[in-house]
Amino acid sequence: MTTEAPTQLPPIKRRNAELVMTLAAVAITLFAMIEAGLTRNGEMPASLFVYGVLFGGLATLAHVFIRFFAPWSDPLLLPLATLLNGLGIAMLWRLFEATGDTSEGSAQDQLILTAASMAVFAALVYFLKEPRTLQRYPYIMALAAVVLLLLPLIPGIGMTVNGARQWVNLGVTTLQPSEFAKIALVVFLAGYMVTKRDVLALASRQVKIGPLKVLDLPRARDLAPMAAMWGFCIIVLVIVMNDLGTALMLFGTFLAMIYVATHRSNWLVIGLTAFFGACALIYPFVSHFRVRMVTWLDAFRPDVYCTDEAMANPDSFCQTAGNSQQLVQGLFAMAEGGMTGAGLGGGKPGFVPEVQNDFIFVAFGEELGLAGCMVMLMAMALLVERGMRIALASKELFIKMFASGISFLIAFQTFVVIGGVTRVIPMTGATIPFVAKGGSALLSSWVMLALLMRMSNNARKPAPQAIQDEGATQVISR
Repeated sequence: MTTEAPTQLPPIKRRNAELVMTLAAVAITLFAMIEAGLTRNGEMPASLFVYGVLFGGLATLAHVFIRFFAPWSDPLLLPLATLLNGLGIAMLWRLFEATGDTSEGSAQDQLILTAASMAVFAALVYFLKEPRTLQRYPYIMALAAVVLLLLPLIPGIGMTVNGARQWVNLGVTTLQPSEFAKIALVVFLAGYMVTKRDVLALASRQVKIGPLKVLDLPRARDLAPMAAMWGFCIIVLVIVMNDLGTALMLFGTFLAMIYVATHRSNWLVIGLTAFFGACALIYPFVSHFRVRMVTWLDAFRPDVYCTDEAMANPDSFCQTAGNSQQLVQGLFAMAEGGMTGAGLGGGKPGFVPEVQNDFIFVAFGEELGLAGCMVMLMAMALLVERGMRIALASKELFIKMFASGISFLIAFQTFVVIGGVTRVIPMTGATIPFVAKGGSALLSSWVMLALLMRMSNNARKPAPQAIQDEGATQVISR
């Protein structure tokens, strides 16, 4: 007696494939450090074994943890995060080795921060069995996001760095609360969009040019969430805190999520018009915002770049506002890199101020060239694509919105950073997820990865299987 072949392939865990790709990502990190050492002084790094054991051990432990506690999760998420994190550590080692400033101190710090971030990642995967439970607390998450964003405004603990008030001083270290506020805000938006999806999709009237329909306008009372988000981003983040990067990320993520929820392009048109219209209105009155715009539009102007003659003039832009040297030096460095770059250790990225932070992409551009940058961007794009795939595979609307919101957040953060250093948009001061120096940014990146990992595990996990036992159907529930 023959039986019909199944019409659908059974779900596959692919944990072994994940292990192989994760170890390959660790190997790429070590090869990057070897190349940098050989190029710099003809010797392999003395601490290569230590970095290999520690970073490789952390990545392997993360894989083992996932194998036991999230066995059905997407097998590409951990290798991609390991690759990006490892490239960041290798570049930081190269940068601080070149300066001769306590050699590898900052790279070691980044490795310690990676260990702490992976511990939080494991705890979140283990304890947050059902991410949909977060749907019960949308307004608590909204309140937490607002409190976190406003913490730097508290006198005594708030800190202003490079004109932006984004940090708080905790005594032993500093923290950037906006890195965690954005995740809480995505949880709130996902829960809010689920409950208000049908209302937000309604239209009150149409805008026409003759017989041609141009735009569907939502009802006036339904514009409240758009107005609240617009006001918060413009008034608090741009005007009060001088934090253009967070404003762009949050508002862009909000517009993307509301479009996913309603499938109406009118929200995009209204939101973008309101945001950029407000930026044009506040340009003459907010000095820090005006400086960012001037250094973006007129970066090569002598009095903006701050030549010796401009520095000698007490009335020049350099004396009263700032300069575009960081941006221009970064553009020159990437131009020197060309297609294939000078090789790790062969460039001079140390000439770019604060290159280890939001300008670390410049270091990759100079030493790995366009080809190396495209590899990093493809890894980031693949991470975003896997997040969107999780959203498509999930059956619950909240998880769809949550996974897509985190994916949009990673995508917008990457665009804001790279767009700033390549002069596509004004510089914002944000950092590339997993790559740049900084504990807050690295921790928030691993938190987002943990959320995607848990949602992926729940979406790909097969339903309980029914079997036939002596003609009766029984469900195994052990």
